[in-house]
Amino acid sequence: MKILAINGSHRKGRNTARMLEAVLEEARSLGAETELLELSDYNIKPCRACNHCLRAIECSIQDDDIKLITDKMLIADAIVLGSPVYFFNVTGLMKNFMDRTRWLHMCRNVLYGKVGAAVTHAGLRNGGQEFTQMILERYLASHGMIVVDSRDQESGIYNYGPTGTLFERLEGSRVIWKKGVEEDLLALHECRTLGKNIVRQVQLLEASSIRRGPVVANTPSSPFSC
Repeated sequence: MKILAINGSHRKGRNTARMLEAVLEEARSLGAETELLELSDYNIKPCRACNHCLRAIECSIQDDDIKLITDKMLIADAIVLGSPVYFFNVTGLMKNFMDRTRWLHMCRNVLYGKVGAAVTHAGLRNGGQEFTQMILERYLASHGMIVVDSRDQESGIYNYGPTGTLFERLEGSRVIWKKGVEEDLLALHECRTLGKNIVRQVQLLEASSIRRGPVVANTPSSPFSC
């Protein structure tokens, strides 16, 4: 079982990366093979809207690093996306990456049947995490992936997704900030539970023989001829 985490933060190894690592740590403890990919390490050119991917399952841009990333996505059983929230949305890095994976969706959902999940982090307590989480999960669902959440089946519902914040409390009118997501115990608990739920979902798919390969001939096709 291979689980790939993709970090859309412009700052490597910080709060969003730590959340993704918590997901992967739990998955590894259950026997999964994991990898954390930092988008900031890669050269990804913007989509140029040439619409080549309406006619072929490929991207016309061949001189950057997107294929290195999509090759990893194709062999993964599960993909976890993470993005900090800078202005009520995914980061520019993450959005550029999402646009460049359009070729995996337009003719056919090439990632169909894989497991998907997402985590978000922001400074403010209500800094756009839920909206950004919805964007990431909708992106995964649009690729035909099975999206799992962080509900703790044993203990109950604590939150509707791994959404971290640096906001701690107010003292008068002064904001007290957490030093990092390590102090957000709920967010890290949600991440660990998400890792467990991802492994369980992949195991269920494998056991029921629903698991698909990278390219599936009988997935729903688009109205475009490919």
